[in-house]
Amino acid sequence: MKICFFGSSLVSSYWNGAATYYRGMLKEIAALGHGITFFEPDAFERQAHRDIDDPDWAKVIVYPATSDGWRGSLDAAAQSADMLIKASGVGVFDQELENAVAELPSRIMRIYWDVDAPATLEAMESDPQHHLRRAIGSYDLVLTYGGGDGVVSAYRAMGAQDCVPIYNALDPATHFPAPPDRRFVCDLSLLANRLPDREKRVERFFLDAARQVPERSFVLGGSGWDSKDAPANLRKVGHVGTKDHNAFFGSALATLNVNRDSMARYGFSPPTRVFEAIGAGACLITDQWDGIEDFIEPGREVLVAASGVEVAEHLASLTSGRAQAMASRARTRILSQHTYRQRARQFNALFVGSSSRIEAAE
Repeated sequence: MKICFFGSSLVSSYWNGAATYYRGMLKEIAALGHGITFFEPDAFERQAHRDIDDPDWAKVIVYPATSDGWRGSLDAAAQSADMLIKASGVGVFDQELENAVAELPSRIMRIYWDVDAPATLEAMESDPQHHLRRAIGSYDLVLTYGGGDGVVSAYRAMGAQDCVPIYNALDPATHFPAPPDRRFVCDLSLLANRLPDREKRVERFFLDAARQVPERSFVLGGSGWDSKDAPANLRKVGHVGTKDHNAFFGSALATLNVNRDSMARYGFSPPTRVFEAIGAGACLITDQWDGIEDFIEPGREVLVAASGVEVAEHLASLTSGRAQAMASRARTRILSQHTYRQRARQFNALFVGSSSRIEAAE
């Protein structure tokens, strides 16, 4: 099957939290025999901050972030694609692309892949004129990287033919235990870009926790935090490229996951960082969200906190031995049940042998 995929970026994780999800999923989908062409705009300085070369399992086409750029790329993709996937959050001309993909000939399977379904659905629900309310029914399927029954039901209520979550996972070839790096050594780390619907939760779960235990050390990684007030026991290290993820996660006694507001409200959306941190051998503390137990076991494989005070309490009682044991149990679980190879097989099962269009193309 020839798959053309429009997303934010495959080659750069700069202001692009979906990069490792795209890489993990598409690499394993390609390994199942499908041809992948990834279209991404030259936007937000991502090409100047590449952290991988073009992979051998996908053709990457970078198009100008202009009207002519996206139109020309979509026209080219439509000439060869058996399946055309439009991901949410490309960053430029999203509405135009989403409407145009919905109008492609029916011989092409059209997929909307939402990597931030809670935020998309909240936007649709708050705006009766939202373009996706009209367009989404023309897509053959909506895929999301999380959300559980709440997201599935909401998308169906918005007119989607169907919605299937394909959750974040681990690529053990990219995220694995590594030696500590002195730049990141601390008691608790957090890797997250500064975004409006995450900032208050970062304040509540990370900055407040740092203030609770001034004798402990904290490291904050991610773009956009330079101007943020922080306690003296917290160091900001800026953007952390994927080549440094393993060292980042492996250098702290524990690492923290903080969901965005909308993801926490919907639940069942473990972000990429959960799987990547555990894959890198980290002991994970996470904010509370529905569905955690479907992925990792609270108290045995992950510590769950409802506030910054509880984060600080977990940290105060966490010994090196307990952290290592918890990290080991969690990594064993993730490797056995939550890898991108398993997710790609789920994707494959949705389409191969079930669509006359794809069978004819093959």
